[in-house]
Amino acid sequence: MTSDVKKKIEYWMDIAQYDLETARAMLKSGRFLYVGFMCHQVIEKSFKGFYVFAKKDNPPYTHNLRYLAQQSGLFEIMDEDQITFIELLGPLNIQSRYPTYKERILKTLNREKCEDILKRTEELFRWTKNKL
Repeated sequence: MTSDVKKKIEYWMDIAQYDLETARAMLKSGRFLYVGFMCHQVIEKSFKGFYVFAKKDNPPYTHNLRYLAQQSGLFEIMDEDQITFIELLGPLNIQSRYPTYKERILKTLNREKCEDILKRTEELFRWTKNKL
C-alpha cells in the first residue's frame, strides 16, 4: 500500500473518529437530531476510508451508505443487522437538513433511541476499522 493511500485512509478514519466524539457530545447535550446526523457521518466517512483501502482510489461523492458499502465491497460481508442499521441511518443525514423533515425526524428521536444509534454506530465503525 502506498503512502498516499495510507494517508487517505487515515484522513477518513480520523474525521470519522472526530464525528463520533461530536455525536457523543450531542447526546450529552440532548441535541438528538444531531446525534443521528453525526452518526451517519461517522459511518459514511469510515466506509469512504474502506473504499480507499479496497479500491486504491478516491471514494464516490455520495452520502448513500448502502451504495458506499456496495461499491467498496463491504456490503457482501455485512450481516443483516448492519444492513438494517445503515438503512435506518440514511434519512438522518439528508432529511435532517431540511425544515420539512427535521420536525418529523426529531419526533422519532429521544435519549434512549439516540443511545442505541450511537452504540450501534460505534460497533459498525469498529467493525469497519477492523476490516482495514
